[in-house]
Amino acid sequence: MQANASGLPMEQTPTIGTSTRFLWWLSTAEGELLENAVVDRNRYAITGMTVLGTWLFATLAWTYFFYTVVNNIWASIGLGIFMGGIILGIDRALIKGITRTNKLKLVPIGFRVLLALTIGLFMAQPALLYLFDKEIHVQISLDNEQKKRSKLQSQDSVYLSLKAPLLEQRNRLQQQLLDKDKEVSRARESFIAETDGTGGSKKIGLKDIAQAKQQAYLRLQADYTQLESDFRPKLNEKDSSLKQIDQNILKEQAAFETLLNDGFITRIEALNHLINNNTAVAFRYYLLVAILMLIELMPVIAKTLLPSGTYEEHAKLQEAFEIKQLQKRYQKATDEIEA
Repeated sequence: MQANASGLPMEQTPTIGTSTRFLWWLSTAEGELLENAVVDRNRYAITGMTVLGTWLFATLAWTYFFYTVVNNIWASIGLGIFMGGIILGIDRALIKGITRTNKLKLVPIGFRVLLALTIGLFMAQPALLYLFDKEIHVQISLDNEQKKRSKLQSQDSVYLSLKAPLLEQRNRLQQQLLDKDKEVSRARESFIAETDGTGGSKKIGLKDIAQAKQQAYLRLQADYTQLESDFRPKLNEKDSSLKQIDQNILKEQAAFETLLNDGFITRIEALNHLINNNTAVAFRYYLLVAILMLIELMPVIAKTLLPSGTYEEHAKLQEAFEIKQLQKRYQKATDEIEA
């Protein structure tokens, strides 16, 4: 038998595979010490598997998230791997801090669970966007149509102060022309009735009264023609100004529509609308959120629930041994300096 630094006997152990050592590394266990903790080998391998699952999930979730932002698959993969590595580091830090002495302490455990929930809740969003992709795109089209109508209404209200006086002036000019045209029509009808004997003097033909009515009709017709000639440029000016305003509205509307997209925030907004409007989707949404958040919580849960074995005692004694050795070296160096 051999002895480790703490002086404890070490049994000969079978060769440990690379994959198992990788799982131990994920679970933040020291492989040299874990080789002598037979029961704990499997426990830390299980913890490592939960960390591995969370790491892969985080990488995929962040990759999809970045794909909705940059729309470049290779950049998305690179950024996803980078952020997955950060999540891996956080998870390893969380479970490394869970030891036999603080497993039952509510404050550190509560903080770790809160941090894991926060990360899990955010990572659940890209996964849900992927799972509800078809339904979300349908909702996006509905939301975009609503946004177009809202934008058009807001534009109409903004340009109302410019259009209102132009419309009022144009309507006033048109009303004057309409009134004058009615007056001309009445004079024409009176003249015709006088000539055919149905009105006035009841005499058929172009008599004196008929001639007088004809002259009145012709004067009104000339006045109408002159009035229309005077008003036409003004009406054209008003129509041109109104047309220019309408064109500005259409340009702004077209520019606004080019900004509509299906990016991450737009999809999240559509997902929220989908949840609020559909109870069936809402139930499955919250169920999936719970499941996906459990994925992020699993390393913390596994490390907390699994019982402590001999590994932690080995680690505690090894640390105490290293502290004593360090103190001895420091004391020796100090004595040599003083001598």
